[in-house]
Amino acid sequence: MAAPTLYISRLLPDPVMTAARRQFQLLNDPRDASPSWDNVKTGLREADAAICTLTDLVDASMLAEATRLKILANYAVGYNNIDLAAATARGIVVTNTPDVLTDSTADLTWALLLAVTRRVAEGDAYVRSGDWSGWAPTQMLGTDVSGKTLGIVGMGRIGQAVAQRATGFNMRILYTSRTPTALERVPSQWEPRTLPDLLKEADFVSVHVPLTPATHHLIGARQLALMKPTAFLINTSRGPVVEEAALVDALLQRRLAGAGLDVFEHEPAFHPSLRELRQVVLLPHLGSATLATRVRMGMICLENIAAVVAGKPAPNQVHAA
Repeated sequence: MAAPTLYISRLLPDPVMTAARRQFQLLNDPRDASPSWDNVKTGLREADAAICTLTDLVDASMLAEATRLKILANYAVGYNNIDLAAATARGIVVTNTPDVLTDSTADLTWALLLAVTRRVAEGDAYVRSGDWSGWAPTQMLGTDVSGKTLGIVGMGRIGQAVAQRATGFNMRILYTSRTPTALERVPSQWEPRTLPDLLKEADFVSVHVPLTPATHHLIGARQLALMKPTAFLINTSRGPVVEEAALVDALLQRRLAGAGLDVFEHEPAFHPSLRELRQVVLLPHLGSATLATRVRMGMICLENIAAVVAGKPAPNQVHAA
């Protein structure tokens, strides 16, 4: 019996591609560049299974022609790029890659927080410029992190991992969460707050919610106005959760001390003023970007596909609300 056909929208790390070629008949030779809408549509139409990434927008019109497709494995935790209701209506299983990228994303959150508060990127550029003339008592003074208050917006796996790391900095932890089941292992000393109260009290606000209609622009002009002018915003979740123009305005008006952004509202485009703001650290969506994490994400996709084509339940199936 011929191996099931597999469409992969983007080139994945070598160990994943090797395993995919061994287990399945690849419909295509994926490239590093983002595929066109037509390319994705054709791949879904002709394959038994597919691996797509968070930048591939899979809509109802694509799925209407995907009559062979049994499973769509999303190479991400979030799956807002897929019309889940349309997939479910057509009997297409949708899966994601939970848990595996928790630590890598939490680590990067802290890299951003420390980079923006201690002016790491700015200092690196200064040394490389050749203009640095040596140490000075008032040179590039930053902001202390230890002992401050950290507010976590979204206390799921990643939010909890970020908070756990904060205990090493002797920080007070505030949090808000829309999912009570996610709070079963939250230490009692971490303090629940409403979003407005959290924003008013926190010295650092870190965002860790999925992108849904309810969280689009969750942090907008009104919410940013509640934050301290000495506070910092960190976003490693999804770009549209933060209203980017409102954030830029708050930074330009010095109503916010700084921001660390791994994601943007209209990736890969971003607000042009962000480029000029020295109190902002910008990263190209690196949250899960360690080799071990990206390989494991791909293997999870393959494990889910292998289960479904064998007539078994997918370990990481997601369901429409």
